[in-house]
Amino acid sequence: MADNIDHLLEINPKHRPELDPEFLPAFLWNQAYQAKAESHPQSFPIAVALQRIADGTCCIYNTKVLPHEGEYIALNEKYIERLVKFLLWQRRGRKIIIGGYQPMVEMIRSLYSPIGKRHKDYELIGEKVYDGELQVEGCSLDDLPADSVSSFPLGRHLDGCRIGFDLGGSDRKAAAVIDGEAIFSEEISWDPRMQTDPAYHQEGIRDSLRRAAEHLPKDANGRPRIDAIGGSAAGIYIDKEVKIASLFRSVRQEAFDAKVRRIFFDVIENEWGNVPFEVVNDGEVTALAGSMSLNDNAVLGVAMGTSLAAGYVNATGHITPWLNELAFAPIDYREKAPVDEWSGDRGCGVDYLSQQGVGRLTKPAGFDFDADSLNSKNSEKLAQVLEEVQSHLSKGDQRARKIYESLGVYFGYSIAHYAQFYDIHNLLVLGRVTSGEGGAIIINKAQQVLRDECSELCDQIKITTPDEKDKRHGQAIAAASLPELSKK
Repeated sequence: MADNIDHLLEINPKHRPELDPEFLPAFLWNQAYQAKAESHPQSFPIAVALQRIADGTCCIYNTKVLPHEGEYIALNEKYIERLVKFLLWQRRGRKIIIGGYQPMVEMIRSLYSPIGKRHKDYELIGEKVYDGELQVEGCSLDDLPADSVSSFPLGRHLDGCRIGFDLGGSDRKAAAVIDGEAIFSEEISWDPRMQTDPAYHQEGIRDSLRRAAEHLPKDANGRPRIDAIGGSAAGIYIDKEVKIASLFRSVRQEAFDAKVRRIFFDVIENEWGNVPFEVVNDGEVTALAGSMSLNDNAVLGVAMGTSLAAGYVNATGHITPWLNELAFAPIDYREKAPVDEWSGDRGCGVDYLSQQGVGRLTKPAGFDFDADSLNSKNSEKLAQVLEEVQSHLSKGDQRARKIYESLGVYFGYSIAHYAQFYDIHNLLVLGRVTSGEGGAIIINKAQQVLRDECSELCDQIKITTPDEKDKRHGQAIAAASLPELSKK
């Protein structure tokens, strides 16, 4: 793909992050490209589809591209490649199908290959998430598979004695829940990301479950009565198996395959037998908790913490089978955007809407943290950086305010971008980055961006932050509600 082609589009942001003025919002780039395509008489429709090979279900994104000639070739390539990257991490599928645009097939296939520029995405999505090769095919629009998005009626089961847990990068939470009421919950600090021995993770999960179980009624044999266990954790989980998770980033692949992939089966079944259990991405549970609390649907939950987590509850109140890994989805289209350490790509959400985003802005803000403290692999030190920035903000330090205002600009344009891929009526915002005064600054600035760039979204999307009770109990109750009790 050619560089320095953005001048071919009319892009004029009404807001710029003061500490990162070269930020090029994906929303505005796509908006300018689509306007150019709509006005050109020779533009034509195409589709990008993601298909799950296991069951054949397919998600289709329809759009329009400029004629494949001259300077438009580079624009088309950038537009389609960035679209494919977003869909790969937002939706779910191991086969990419380009419908109605054969010239793009070879370009995407060469990029997303073992030796291509997106080889890390190829490895992560194909080999680690789906245990197979990522495939790229082309066909006519008429030959595309049918759009067949499914959803899971997981959650909202409140009957019985349950345990809910959540595993984060810096703490693990667990709660005992009886008929939808949390009778006990606690948060314990841990540091799973730096641990090479899976026994550390196993014992941590086991300890949290035992501590919650102690607060449930005893059965006839004196054991805690546990009807179901539901959990959430940062990462990608398919059929309760761990696929990709930063919690286990330091574990070698051999040990991961032997001890981590089915860690929840091992820990829960060995300890509690055949109790029904479910484990999903923490973002999904965040969205579910928000939907249950708001008594409304079409909820996108976004958590800005150690990384960027997201989850979605659709208009019918169900969790989708999508990945919703917006940490790896691009939101900045400039050629020299920050590089994500996991996928090796530029402009991905994790470098903007997380502790890493805060750390990245400290230097232009005028703070002087050492390089080790700003290392994205060291979540503990990044958390300390965040705490110090928050402390400076509470004392009226304008350097800290500029960091949060810049994050707010990022977030506003990201919301507009996400709304092109999700039906959003409620946006639930949480995570350590958004705690305290800084969270209010981020949200206020984001709403200004939406109001000035796309007022219809500002009216459509209600931005909500959970109160302390919802933070402490809502997530645990939602996680505990995931499994349905077997019907006798």
